[in-house]
Amino acid sequence: MSNVREIKRRIRSVKNIAQVTRAMQMVAASKMRRAQEQVLATRPYTAKAWEVLTHLAAQRGNQQEMHPLLTRRSAITTTGLVLITSDRGLCGAYNASVIRSTLGFMQKLGHPAHLITVGRRGRDFMVRHGGQVIAEFSDLPPRPSVLDIGPIARTAIDDFLTGKYDEVYLVYTEFINTLNQRPTIRRLLPITPEQVDSPVMRKYIDAAPVRVAGGYIYEPDPQTLLDVLLPRFTELQIYQAVLEALASEHSARMVAMGNATENAKDLIGQLTLSYYRARQEAITEEMLDIAGGAEALMSAKG
Repeated sequence: MSNVREIKRRIRSVKNIAQVTRAMQMVAASKMRRAQEQVLATRPYTAKAWEVLTHLAAQRGNQQEMHPLLTRRSAITTTGLVLITSDRGLCGAYNASVIRSTLGFMQKLGHPAHLITVGRRGRDFMVRHGGQVIAEFSDLPPRPSVLDIGPIARTAIDDFLTGKYDEVYLVYTEFINTLNQRPTIRRLLPITPEQVDSPVMRKYIDAAPVRVAGGYIYEPDPQTLLDVLLPRFTELQIYQAVLEALASEHSARMVAMGNATENAKDLIGQLTLSYYRARQEAITEEMLDIAGGAEALMSAKG
């Protein structure tokens, strides 16, 4: 009977877990829909801003005189990485995939890399494994605005301008669809006229190489204009990456909790079958004990 009680206790426990995972799946689905709407709404504007940036970077003349954010360093000795992960777990391989991509990229660099982490999961992993985390940001709002991203962008831009980094990369998970999210590494600074490698953003950005026939005419002057536009557009790229990462996180969590719920249902079925078998065995043993006792009484009377 103790085995039967233990199985019943396990069935109740698994049912409670299934209720929790089901609720988490529904919450993640709701958040994913909102995040998906937000990321799809901002993609065209972000893509056009990236085109403007790359055209500016392709202008003829001295890029150093135009703006420091357009300047390529002659020797790359230090790289900055803006790593975007989640604050919480229970989202399948979402965090592990982007962290694995980051580690592989850092190994290929051949020189030191400093990390600006967005999200506790990436920060905790890098700190435990000796990564050089120089700034960390966590607990972003569920629906962040550009103002919430401002400190992240300012840290990356200031460190690049002061020479702490010779280049800066964004590392995040790009939202492709509900079942497919891809870890992505993208150069953020210096701004260079490179072809966009993202299958999602390629829909919005012309894949042809940037060719500029002549220079732009700036009003009031290039320096004043670019001092305002380039930091804002760089901030916008980080904002878009955060939105992509949020949509990917909620999608991954929805799928993971859905799988957990289905696994719990399968386990309940297996435990229920085991319960019935154990109960049948217990009843059979009791009947055998009764029959044996009755036979013993009959023998004693005889």
